[in-house]
Amino acid sequence: MSYAPRLKEKYNAEIIPALTEKFGYKTVMRVPKLQKIVLSQGMGDAVADKKLIESAVADLSRIAGQKAVTTISKKDISNFKLRKGMPIGTKVTLRGDKMYDFLDRLLSVSLPRTRDFRGINPKGFDGRGNFNLGVKEHIIFPEIDIDKVNRILGMDITFVTSAESDEEGKALLDAFGFPFIKK
Repeated sequence: MSYAPRLKEKYNAEIIPALTEKFGYKTVMRVPKLQKIVLSQGMGDAVADKKLIESAVADLSRIAGQKAVTTISKKDISNFKLRKGMPIGTKVTLRGDKMYDFLDRLLSVSLPRTRDFRGINPKGFDGRGNFNLGVKEHIIFPEIDIDKVNRILGMDITFVTSAESDEEGKALLDAFGFPFIKK
């Protein structure tokens, strides 16, 4: 028997029929789906301290379950003491089963561990059905050992969907169980 993530099975069994009924799609291929999740951290302080990038790559790789890459600057900015080619952040792109596993851990374990968590603000949509979420502390993820963290970092999580509008994208993320704040 092969392994299939819980949310992937839920998408195929429950979410596709529900969204087809709600929006009246003529074919299953029109139903929006989650294409990828991108985790990224921008670190301006890494200009002064190179070890910061290495620890951030290690932490992000542990959170994602996949190797993170270092992002480098594209141009010189003298006010920030930044040279072209210097490392200034980290990112990792999740697709397929790893994406669904990460989403499951994010929704069921990590977000509830956030301090003073009241829900996700639904204003993070970009107009094309994609959603951006900012996390202030990366220590909400159970993969991170708090005792070994030398610095608490924030991160941006981008959910890229095949939805054509924010309404469809929000309906998809709602169906996955995103705890959006009700207006």
